[in-house]
Amino acid sequence: MDGHKIIKTLRHKDFIKVTHTGKCFEDGAAIYAKEIRENIFLLFIILKDIDIENIQALIAHFDCFSSIGLKEPEQIMFYLSIKDKNDLHYFEQYLKASHN
Repeated sequence: MDGHKIIKTLRHKDFIKVTHTGKCFEDGAAIYAKEIRENIFLLFIILKDIDIENIQALIAHFDCFSSIGLKEPEQIMFYLSIKDKNDLHYFEQYLKASHN
C-alpha cells in the first residue's frame, strides 16, 4: 500500500485534509483529521522522506478543529509511527479493520 492509496482511503472515510501553518508538523506533511468525539481528533500525518514514506497516526485533543496545524495538541492520547515499508502491511490491515 502506498501513500496515494492511504490518502484515497482516508478521504473515503470522511477525513478532512488540514492545511498547517504552525510548527507542529513538518513542512510538506499531508495531514488528515476526523473528529471522533467532541474536540478529540484522529489524525493521520504522511511525511515524505527521500527513501520511505513516514506515516504517523494520533488521537489528540485540540480546542477546536481549526487549531489543528496551528497549535500543539492539548493532549496526545495515542501515537503510532510507521517508518518501515514492511510495516505498511500492518497499517493497511488496521485501516480495513476500522472500516467494520
